[in-house]
This record gives sequence, C-alpha cells and structure tokens, in this order.
Amino acid sequence: MAVSNLTDSDPSTFILSGIIGLESAHVWISILFSMSYIISLWGNFMLLFIVGKEQTLHKPMYLLISMLALTDIATSSLVVPKALCIFWFNLKRITVGGCLAQMFFLHTVSFTQSAILVTMAFDRYVAICNPLRYATILTNVRVANLALVGLIRSALFMMPLPLLLIRLPFCANRIIHQTHCEHMAVAKLSCGDITANRMYSLVITFVVSGLDLTLIALSYGLIIRAILKMSSKTAHQKALNTCTTHICVMLTSYTPGFFTSLTHRFGQGIPPHVHIILADLTFLIPPMLNPIIYGVKTKELRDKVGKYICRMWSRGH
Repeated sequence: MAVSNLTDSDPSTFILSGIIGLESAHVWISILFSMSYIISLWGNFMLLFIVGKEQTLHKPMYLLISMLALTDIATSSLVVPKALCIFWFNLKRITVGGCLAQMFFLHTVSFTQSAILVTMAFDRYVAICNPLRYATILTNVRVANLALVGLIRSALFMMPLPLLLIRLPFCANRIIHQTHCEHMAVAKLSCGDITANRMYSLVITFVVSGLDLTLIALSYGLIIRAILKMSSKTAHQKALNTCTTHICVMLTSYTPGFFTSLTHRFGQGIPPHVHIILADLTFLIPPMLNPIIYGVKTKELRDKVGKYICRMWSRGH
C-alpha cells in the first residue's frame, strides 16, 4: 500500500512509512534486518550465558560487557520486530501510546548505553593508571550502582519527551517517515509550536551526550598520558591492547548516530530513504558488532566462547 493512501487522521494512531522510495525492495531489506537481528540476539545472549556461567568472568569488566549486551538486545528488539511487521505484513499503524512508549524506551536505553560506555572508559583508566587499587576502586557492586545511576539519569531526562508530545495538536497527516518512533520525527507532525521540543531535544543531546563524550575523552587523555610515561615497551603494548576493544565498541556505538545527526542537519538534498536507512543502522550495527568485537578482542572471553562452541559441536556429533 502506498504511503499516500494512509493519510487518514485517526487520532488514536500514527503511521510508520517504512523506507520511502524502496517499498518494492522491502522484502529484500527485511532479510538484512532479520539476519542482523538473529546475529545480534545470538551473540549477545551467548555473551550473557558465558559470563553468567563462568565464575572466573564475574569481574567488573565482564559485568559491564553483560550490561552492554542487555542494552544491545533491548535497542534491536525495540526497532526490528516492528520494522519487519512493516516489511512483511504492511502493518504500518502504531497507536499513539505504543509510539510514545517505543520512543521513551528507545531513547532511555540508548542513553543508558552511553552511560555504560563512560563507566567502561573509567574502568580502563583505573586498570592502567591505578592498577594496584583497581580491585578496591571498581567492585562489582560499585559498577552495578554506576549502571543503575546511568539508567535512572536516562529515564529522568527522557520522561519529559512523551509529555511534551502529548500536549501538541497533530495535523491530518500522521505519517512518520521512519520505521520506528523518534521524538523529533513525531513532533514535526504537529500543527502547533514545537519550539519547546526542539530546545529540550538539543539540551539533552548536549548535556547528556556532551557530558558522556567529555568524560570518555578525559579518561583516554589521562590513559594516553600514562602510556607515554611507561618505559617498558611490553607494558606500553599491553596498555594499548587493553583499550583497543573499548575504542572499537565506542566507534560502532557513536559513529552511526553521528552520521545520522549530520545528515538530518546538513543533508537537505539527501533522499528520504537514505535518512531512514541511516537511522535504522544506528540500532542495527552496534548490537550485531559489539559481541563479535568482544569475542575476538578479549582473550579470556574468546577462550570461553571457543570452549562452549567446541562442547556444543562435540555433543551434536
């Protein structure tokens, strides 16, 4: 069904357009979505299973990896199933309540993930700059408390978003040009003044994301300074290897979102389907790649994954 045929003004629903201009390719695109979702679920649940099963992995670093895996499962599960319903069954309608709930949880989980990445940067800073006190500074309980603070912070900052949208009058055209509900995409459907929505969206982006990126940059600035002071080449290399995994995860987590923001602000001539695909990749790429990165780059985890895969293979034969 064409998007133009879905312009009724039912006040209880919004319509998610899917990928505009590529409707004929929705089935093929759905295969890529499905594959990335399956890889994401398998990889992240495997990480959670192994970390939970192995007593030797009950350490702050692996607790943080488990938390990141949970946020990856949540973000992909909040986006992909609805997108597949659009691609396979043309189920484009979403209730206003469902849309606001999806938006709130998606933004909350995304900002919680950012808080976990900050804690990971602090974990690497303590491990390299203050290794003798690592066990006393970063305990499992303290890491869990930091993650809880990050979750509460995210929820409190995101709570006004649905409240700001509920107060707005919406026009007859209730089509959201996305495969999921996003705050400003919904706000732009309004016939009213959305200045407050724009301002609050900018404030939380600069305050939350800006603060998190500043803390990560500060941690790595101190880490680089400590590495440069090391006289031993072996210690130098070991310290760099310790940070490589986290840097890779940060790049996969922040880069898609960064390019999405750039195209929305400066890419007026870019076709709509490119904007939509970039927004979807923000929630598809990190959950799929993060468990692969940890499985490849973290030796202790790689050995455990290999052990369990070999065990499952031997049982199957």
